[in-house]
Amino acid sequence: MKEKPHEPGGKDYFATTRWTVVLAAGDRTPEADQALAQLCQLYWSPLYAFLRRKGHQPAEAEDIVQGFFVRLIEKSALSAADPHRGRFRSFLISSLQNFVANRRDFQQAHRRGGRVRTFNLDFQAAEKAYHREPWSDLTPEKIFDRRWALDLLNLVLTQLQREQTKAGKSKLFERLRPSLTGDEDGAGHAQIAAELGLSVDAVKMAASRLRKRYRELLRQTIADTVASPEEVDDELRDLIGALSG
Repeated sequence: MKEKPHEPGGKDYFATTRWTVVLAAGDRTPEADQALAQLCQLYWSPLYAFLRRKGHQPAEAEDIVQGFFVRLIEKSALSAADPHRGRFRSFLISSLQNFVANRRDFQQAHRRGGRVRTFNLDFQAAEKAYHREPWSDLTPEKIFDRRWALDLLNLVLTQLQREQTKAGKSKLFERLRPSLTGDEDGAGHAQIAAELGLSVDAVKMAASRLRKRYRELLRQTIADTVASPEEVDDELRDLIGALSG
């Protein structure tokens, strides 16, 4: 009997999400390290923005983010994580605050010969993104949430673009992309159909499938960062709130 595929964000899916792989490992394993590194790629820019809003200068914020992830991955700091407390986002921000509070001890340990492994992070782009935000009206926590929401949506769109390009539909995707991001200046179905030599019905069907796949990828990406299916909807609500607030 053919096994039914896991639904993104469904109960079966949570046996193998990145966050549950990390939590289940306890001690460091190659699989857990890889899963954690992938999660960190999604969250480093929001953490940088959080630190900048806290008053840290760019160079200092860069050092803190780099040092924090070194600590997180190399020192098994995840042993303090509780799988029943859910979201990686919540764990990460509280861990960063603890790291900053104890940063002097960490720095002294590394000056005594500790090994620092840096990550390839584009801090220049993160600084530009920080200045694009209406940060004067936002708390550090709200800046973190907003950057998390924007980065997560960009990640999902990038993944969807790769899928469509692989399927030979890159031109159609680029024309329909504004409808996914709420861009009111996007072209109508009739205009897109005329430009690409397709029927209007074909464009409408493609747009519907694209929206469905976008929602699936969004739920799947969020599911990777929480510990239970119930928390996916909570994170989606927080994402919408972060963008609208």
